[in-house]
Amino acid sequence: MLMPHPAVLRGLVDEYEAAALYEPADDTGGPGPRTRDLAYTLCVSTGTRDVALALEAARRWLAAGPAPVPVPVAEPAGVAD
Repeated sequence: MLMPHPAVLRGLVDEYEAAALYEPADDTGGPGPRTRDLAYTLCVSTGTRDVALALEAARRWLAAGPAPVPVPVAEPAGVAD
């Protein structure tokens, strides 16, 4: 599974929380369009289908810290097998 960059994920969580708190509700009393868009993006980014699960996964990944990135080792130039 692809993992979003931690800075992007942190930004999505922060934006979602702010939008959920401050964005006016839509005409039916549900979340506003920005909140819905951010919820969708969080779900896609975390491989979930529910924003509560997406936030839980995002917080878990962010708390775990960055995963080590393997560095490919190149063969020295001019060395033959």
